[in-house]
Amino acid sequence: MIVPEPRPWQAARPRLKQVADAVRPRLGKAVERVRPPLAKAVGTVRSPLAKAAGTVRPPLARAAAAVRPGLARAADAAKPVARAVSPHAVKLGKAVRPRLAKAAEVSPRRTLRYTAGAAGAGLALAVGAATVAGPWDSSGQRTAERERAVALSGADHGRGPAGSAGTSPQAPKPAPSALSVLAGLGSTSGTAKAPAPATGALTALLGPLLSDPALVRRTASVVDVSTGKVLYGSGAGTALTPASTTKIATAVAALSAMGPDHRLVTRAALEPDTRELVLVGGGDPTLTARADPQGWADLRALAKSTATALKKRGLTDVTLSYDTTLYAGSDLHPIGKNGNLARVVALMADEGRPDDSTRGDVERVPDPAADATTKFAAFLETEGIRTKAPGPSKATSRAQTLATVSSPPLSTLVERMLTNSDNDIAEALARHTALATGVRPDFAGAGQAITARLTELKLPMAGVSIKDGSGLDRNDRLTPALLTSLLVASANPAHPGLRPVLTGLPVAGFTGTLSTRYTNAAAGVVRAKTGTLTGVNALAGTVVDREGRQLAFAFLASGTTSPDAAQAALDRAASALAACGCG
Repeated sequence: MIVPEPRPWQAARPRLKQVADAVRPRLGKAVERVRPPLAKAVGTVRSPLAKAAGTVRPPLARAAAAVRPGLARAADAAKPVARAVSPHAVKLGKAVRPRLAKAAEVSPRRTLRYTAGAAGAGLALAVGAATVAGPWDSSGQRTAERERAVALSGADHGRGPAGSAGTSPQAPKPAPSALSVLAGLGSTSGTAKAPAPATGALTALLGPLLSDPALVRRTASVVDVSTGKVLYGSGAGTALTPASTTKIATAVAALSAMGPDHRLVTRAALEPDTRELVLVGGGDPTLTARADPQGWADLRALAKSTATALKKRGLTDVTLSYDTTLYAGSDLHPIGKNGNLARVVALMADEGRPDDSTRGDVERVPDPAADATTKFAAFLETEGIRTKAPGPSKATSRAQTLATVSSPPLSTLVERMLTNSDNDIAEALARHTALATGVRPDFAGAGQAITARLTELKLPMAGVSIKDGSGLDRNDRLTPALLTSLLVASANPAHPGLRPVLTGLPVAGFTGTLSTRYTNAAAGVVRAKTGTLTGVNALAGTVVDREGRQLAFAFLASGTTSPDAAQAALDRAASALAACGCG
């Protein structure tokens, strides 16, 4: 009987197993070491992001340092084997990759077990996974990195365990595409190695999808993020009503005008030689009066510090006023009273929401500034300071600041604005952009300031008209070309301060306004800002295609009669980009 000669990969199997057995204990220890701090970071994700980053960074560094020598030795040991099994190593890697992806959906421990078992190919993937899991930078975990940490701990992107409230049976499994999302947020030089989709192929792919009759009048643009090359365009220079995709423009303008570390300050000031205490609004819509501030500026803490300062001066009885003069013009949006937006004033608590909601449509208090000051008075009362009924005033230049509270950095405000499509933050950032550029801080001035900042960035502004910061104004006009240019600029290493524009975009199937959309393979791969008004549907964001190439896209549609049908058509187009291997 003739015994067939073992194939190279079969001959190498004992050596591969030896390498895997050698590295498995170190990988297991690293996982056990890093799991507690990762779990702690996830549990405290609502605390200040900087604090979360400070908590996670040291143990991550120690774990990485501990496992790195073992990985290096194992990799060195595997090199001769890799040479021996070539060219079958490539086939082995392709065979292992689906198992790794399946293991990642089960648990980190099983992921590492498969990785160790794969030896040469698996080790390379493990190192790649560790690389894209960061960075944990000084300004705190960004949204995508936070998603990666949650995925490693087994949680489902903040939506609870499977079967819990808020998680539908059809929802995607935890982080099926976390690595793709993170790779897309990293250096664009990495994605440049993959072939860019061919323009003809994209035309053949997107043309029929965007011709869906539900979209009525539509325009589109697709751009290669690495090179800025336009890959597809259909009326890309035609301006249509953009709805909430306007927030991308607001975010870029605000970040470029003030920087990602800028904070909004609310203060309490005492007029000299009087007993008048003035609560001075700093235009921070995230100021909160809730018992758990969750890292936002805390009105209770401001009252406590103010009370301490007053008592040091022998004051326990004051006249309380409030100052909203930071902004100018009308505080009522042109759309009128609307549950999606409070009156645009420089002083409010919890966006003027009378309940515990943090997003969505709810009837707001009629006078947000008076409401916030009344709550401040109650907190002062708890600290032993009596006040008279609050009224409007203006702090003089001689007023002495007793205490302040600051918002999280602008980067965090931008992320919350984009993820939740927060209109109150959008209008506040538009007014602050006007203030930062010396323009009157009213609706008209805010639109002028945003336009001026984008023009300075040399973005395509032909046909563009910006009337507000939120996109609620139906007179806003943006082009797909501008939206994709904004996204490309945000990915450009020359503009690192604009990065929160990308990390704040909702993740398909997981976060914000895309949390209930995309149950297909595009979940976790598409990141996009939605836009919806009566007769208007829009979608603009980034996607990592099947070849690993990061693309920026913008789809605008007007005249739509069925918002659900139009939304589904736009989602199909974005999903097609994610599945595209069109190079």
